[in-house]
Amino acid sequence: MEPSGTIVFASVGVTSFGFDVFSVAVPASPDAKNVSASKLDERRHTDGVSVNFNGQFADDAGEAVAFVSERTGAASLFLSRPGAAERPEPLPAAEGSLFHDRPTVRGGRVYFVSAHERQDRPFRSWAAVYAADVVGGGKDGKVTRVTPRGVVDMSPAVSASGELVAVASYGDRPWAFDFRVLETEVAVFRAAEPARRVVVAGRGGWPAWHGDRALLFHRVADDGWWSVFRVDLSPETLEPAGPERRVTPPGLHCFTPAAPALGGGRWIAVATRRKGRAQRHVELFDLETEQFTPLTELLNPDIHHYNPFFSPSGGRLGYHRFRGSGAPGDSSVPHLQPVRSPVASLRMLRVNGTFPAFSPDAAHLAINGDFFQTPGAMVLRSDGSKRWTLTKQPNLFYTAWSPTEPGVLFTSVGPIFETTKATVRIARLEFDPSRLTGGDREDAEEEEVGATLKLLTRPEAGNDAFPSVSPCGRWLVFRSGRTGHKNLYIVDTARGEAEESGGEGEVVRRLTDGEWIDTMPSWSPDGELIAFSSNRHDPANPAVFSIYLVRPDGSGLRRVHVAGPEGSPEADKERINHVCFSPDSRWLLFTANFGGVMAEPVAGPNQFQPYGDLYVCRLDGSGLRRLTCNAYENGTPAWGPDLGLESLSLGPAAGDKDALGKFDEPLWLTSEPLSQ
Repeated sequence: MEPSGTIVFASVGVTSFGFDVFSVAVPASPDAKNVSASKLDERRHTDGVSVNFNGQFADDAGEAVAFVSERTGAASLFLSRPGAAERPEPLPAAEGSLFHDRPTVRGGRVYFVSAHERQDRPFRSWAAVYAADVVGGGKDGKVTRVTPRGVVDMSPAVSASGELVAVASYGDRPWAFDFRVLETEVAVFRAAEPARRVVVAGRGGWPAWHGDRALLFHRVADDGWWSVFRVDLSPETLEPAGPERRVTPPGLHCFTPAAPALGGGRWIAVATRRKGRAQRHVELFDLETEQFTPLTELLNPDIHHYNPFFSPSGGRLGYHRFRGSGAPGDSSVPHLQPVRSPVASLRMLRVNGTFPAFSPDAAHLAINGDFFQTPGAMVLRSDGSKRWTLTKQPNLFYTAWSPTEPGVLFTSVGPIFETTKATVRIARLEFDPSRLTGGDREDAEEEEVGATLKLLTRPEAGNDAFPSVSPCGRWLVFRSGRTGHKNLYIVDTARGEAEESGGEGEVVRRLTDGEWIDTMPSWSPDGELIAFSSNRHDPANPAVFSIYLVRPDGSGLRRVHVAGPEGSPEADKERINHVCFSPDSRWLLFTANFGGVMAEPVAGPNQFQPYGDLYVCRLDGSGLRRLTCNAYENGTPAWGPDLGLESLSLGPAAGDKDALGKFDEPLWLTSEPLSQ
């Protein structure tokens, strides 16, 4: 039987991006002294619906743009044309794919990345390059694979003639678990002979053609600065015609280069991060004088700008950015956003928040904020139509409902991802459920319900977090660092172990014991098992976690092998977290690193773990299915019944008007060189 129900989860940042694709006129003489905002003629090429990014011009006039959009519930390909209907046209794409990226239209064909064909083993990205004819401007061209089987390619660049393709590639190497600076090589091949490829740079990514015989790419130089490099190619063999050369100077980060595909020229474009400036901006760089000319900083100094691209002859320069407050288009972040599911019996929803949890009747979701600015605990109608604030106290995370007491939640209070001795406590939140009224979209204004908070664990106990409640409602399992190691404990949901409980007998029972990490427990709906993540099979390695199951009395402990059988190299590379049960207790849902990285992380906003995708499997590890496939970190899932949420598609979605455009640059990327 297929898994069924409704899965709600969070993705880092994407709901707040608010990206649209824009372009400016390239000054005839790009001298920094003569360039002004008024001369740049910024135009918007996309319609403000959802998130639109990674564009490429489809004509030399700089008007038609191929781009990626999340409007279908997954990253899909579209073409916007001047004077066309309001909605952009779908481009040919791989049927069933949850991920497309970097479309380029050349000579009536579109090249792009897709991830619809699974690898034959875990820990390899599914990213590969495909091509299709653009039939009559429509989406019906047959899709053919360009990347050889078993090879991982991303960030394709196609020469102006359409004859040459360059990619950032892992080749057929397994993923080395790199996820900030990718250890890719740059390879080139003729479009007619994709299997005969030449590696032209041993380290690098984001290739860009500078004419048909020179290639630009980025990488971190030995001095720690992201920099652009150039390699010239032999026209006969495509082998390097000389050593690669560094193009951009140290002292600032330069990445995601672009160049006019026709004829090369002296000007290229790069995205930069400079000292004393928090924003990413697009600048022109003169290859002859080695001088920069700012562009987007003149227009929108306080907004990040990403991934420049030229029209073929260089007349216009495109990029994507937050569309801006008050701009036409989507103006808020929906509370719930439908996401395309690869399993017909599963509905998937992305929540604007963290750690969602279904109420016992599935009519509501409890969610946490971002731990710093947004409210600490909220309740959301499960159709997304209205949200209520329970408490604005920050540093609340991982919330669970009482299955037997209306208006009772349990949560963690304190800093997340801290040491065993940090003060984090389990708390009981009580509120009046009769105040969860309204819900019509005309009455979607958020209200503060208010809740009382009772701390259940002692402050000196250390790091107590991740509560999950038994189906009878009496017991709560949680993770604690009270012995110096993070293990699992069970406590009474009413009395807890706080001083005010009166010390009536043993109120805390130890469930697991060892010098390793046991964390994120989940009590099965049938009460028979508790699932959790642990590195007990490799305690010295804090980067590997696998699923374990144990009975509530501590017996029957066993590991669920998912990536490979017991003793296999694959099994011991698992990083599995956020495990929970299906409503019928027959399936496990979790986030894992099995699919590697789909796109270059430096090319987008912050993702803590861009390899994090959602998977399901049976309790014995069989029946593995991948549910998400994108360039984001997806996690903190909750699994509820099939809700039939037709209301999600009716009318404008209720959402948070203050959250759009608020996201971070990669936190590991600052204005200083990267440590080597």
